[in-house]
Amino acid sequence: MIIVDAHQHYWQPSRGDYGWLAHAPAVLNKAFLPADFHAQREAAGVKFSVLVQAAPTEEETRYLFELAHIDPAVVGVVGWVDMEADDVGARIDALIRDGGGLLCGLRPMAQDIADPDWLARPSLDRAFDCIQDCGLAFDALVGMPQLPALCRRLRRNPRLSVVLDHAGKPAIADGRFDQWTSWIDELAQHPPLHCKLSGLLTLLGEPVHEDAIEPYVADLFAHFGAERLMWGSDWPVLTTHADFSHWLHVAWMLTERYAPGSQADVFAANAARFYALDIDLPVPDFAGVSP
Repeated sequence: MIIVDAHQHYWQPSRGDYGWLAHAPAVLNKAFLPADFHAQREAAGVKFSVLVQAAPTEEETRYLFELAHIDPAVVGVVGWVDMEADDVGARIDALIRDGGGLLCGLRPMAQDIADPDWLARPSLDRAFDCIQDCGLAFDALVGMPQLPALCRRLRRNPRLSVVLDHAGKPAIADGRFDQWTSWIDELAQHPPLHCKLSGLLTLLGEPVHEDAIEPYVADLFAHFGAERLMWGSDWPVLTTHADFSHWLHVAWMLTERYAPGSQADVFAANAARFYALDIDLPVPDFAGVSP
């Protein structure tokens, strides 16, 4: 079966625009590039991936376009644009042009912005309208503090194609569940919204066992179904807690537990459809199966 990684990163700290790395685990403060990842991805049987921005600059998005030409497995790029710029429409058009078909979405690093209500600001209306009009997806990199603003944004832009990165970063290490699941319940009422089955292991604190993610995964399947979930590795951030193949195995087993037989959707088809990726996926054979 073809597997699509809906969320992976490359970065080169010497570029100087990854400010968040100063506060990240030391093991992440180095270059992670195609040559560092190819063997792991191939060994795990993952054929394609979506490359996601890791710096709040348009220059880094263009750098990712360059890396995508080096790495043939990359079939889409989720970039960054200055969403508060007066000429945001022209900036998005330029990124689409420079990407040559690679740009499939945009992602502000909302979790790092001091104002938790930033996503709901009217000053961003123009940017969201442009994203929607251009047929791009919006990756919501948010944590618990930003979820209320995201809900308000979705009420303002009901047709926006949104994917919630890393399940909205629930407080798994603290065992808090109720507040997160109430926000997930509201977000799930927005039909175009999808959710990434990604980034959960890195939310664990010591000595919390990885089994602690299961109630959250179960809740995601209950709210979104297998039709609106897509698997992502979040490599190389993942490497602080697990290797690539291990997370793929864990996610695969949990998917089989809560949505038996739906791996083709969760691990490939949903991402391909959501991001409009130019890849050929096998058509399931339903011959002899009753409707």
